[in-house]
Amino acid sequence: MLRYRGMTSEQVVAVVEEIRERVRGRHQKKVVEITDFELPVLDGLGQARDAAEDKVASIGSVNPRPPGLLNGAIQAWKRAFARLLNWFVRDQVEFNRAVLRYMDRNLEASMEQNYNLLRVAKTAGAQTQVDDMMAYWKQWRPAMEEKLTQIEIQFLHCVREVESGARERDAKWAKELQKIHQDYVDELRRTTNEIQNKLWQDLRKIKAESEHLIHAELRLIRQRTAATSVPGRAASPPSAPSPATPAMEQVGAARPAAFDYARFEERFRGDEAYVSESQKFYLPYFKNCRRVVDLGCGRGEFLSLLGEQGVRGGGVDADPDAVAACRGKRLDVEQGDLFAFLSRQPDQSIDGIFCAHVVEHLPAHLISSLIFLANRKLGPGGILAIETPNPACLAIFAGDFYVDPTHRRPVPSRQVDFYLQEAGFLDIEIHEIHPAADVFPEIAGLDKVEELQAFRRRFFGGLDYAIIARKFKN
Repeated sequence: MLRYRGMTSEQVVAVVEEIRERVRGRHQKKVVEITDFELPVLDGLGQARDAAEDKVASIGSVNPRPPGLLNGAIQAWKRAFARLLNWFVRDQVEFNRAVLRYMDRNLEASMEQNYNLLRVAKTAGAQTQVDDMMAYWKQWRPAMEEKLTQIEIQFLHCVREVESGARERDAKWAKELQKIHQDYVDELRRTTNEIQNKLWQDLRKIKAESEHLIHAELRLIRQRTAATSVPGRAASPPSAPSPATPAMEQVGAARPAAFDYARFEERFRGDEAYVSESQKFYLPYFKNCRRVVDLGCGRGEFLSLLGEQGVRGGGVDADPDAVAACRGKRLDVEQGDLFAFLSRQPDQSIDGIFCAHVVEHLPAHLISSLIFLANRKLGPGGILAIETPNPACLAIFAGDFYVDPTHRRPVPSRQVDFYLQEAGFLDIEIHEIHPAADVFPEIAGLDKVEELQAFRRRFFGGLDYAIIARKFKN
């Protein structure tokens, strides 16, 4: 009791609460709960112990009073009086403490007894559960064994189905692999054939280029030989046509000496592939013909196209190098004047006549003569196709027309149309080909301004025009 002297009631309450928490914490871990089993409730005993402990703590303490001189004197008197009575209440305090210790021991013993009762109850409950499980097992064992047997049978059936499915999948995969292998072999064979075909095409192209180069070299050698055949004297230009036969005037009679016209034509008109592609435009008009003549056949591009279509064709050209190139392609071509060649043909013995870039080389009076002569040699319904630079397109005068020294003058399409009508041709068609905008990109810019579109179409149409006519059928 002496150690509680000088402490306020709040401090004493805090100390008691701390002791109570320590006691509860010491016995908390031994509490075991089991369902369906009731234990004696010790809360009332614990509460009585706590109340007695509070009373013991308050023995010898002085009730607090408000501050003040009088109350302070009273409090001092009370504390002095309490100390004087200490000898009288000492035994009572010791007794009270002993009672509290008894109550603590009794509470601990009760809690320990509850814990043992719970443990016994738990053991008894576990044994009961074991007995119940054994009984249930004896009851379920036959059904369980039967169920296991059925599961084993189903498992064996599933294993057989899986094995059968695996064999089917293996067979299917084998077929698919075989098909993939066959597709690979076929694709490899196709690719090999394509590579071989491309290789042969490249070889044929190289061969053609080599032959072209050889012909060009031989032509150059012949021209140089002709130019130096007489020492100290230049080669004379080709002979002019006889005045007695003006209709037989040759194309290019005014060509300068040693003039390599084939090389010149390839540079300013285009190579054989370009010319062949542009001349495919005429194939539908000649597809039903039995015999076609190409006047001024050049390197024989159109005759080669006719041969690919199964149409018989022949040609004439005044240039020996061009004739040699055609004969190297096994084309039926002869060297000479086109008027002489055409005059030798029987009347109405030809189904079609093709004449590309020739009339601009002729004097004006011979153009009509050529058209009338062609009409006489064509059979009924025969086709005459003429291609020449288009003077209605101003771009040809800024292009290559006057680069060729053998060009005399451009021939208007209306003039040729008039000659064809006079000669008796019908179904005359005029087509502008080789648009100038493809060669001169600056012309395409005129379409961006709406007011200039009509101007471009009128003065910058096709660089060339094709005029095609059919002979009247009697």
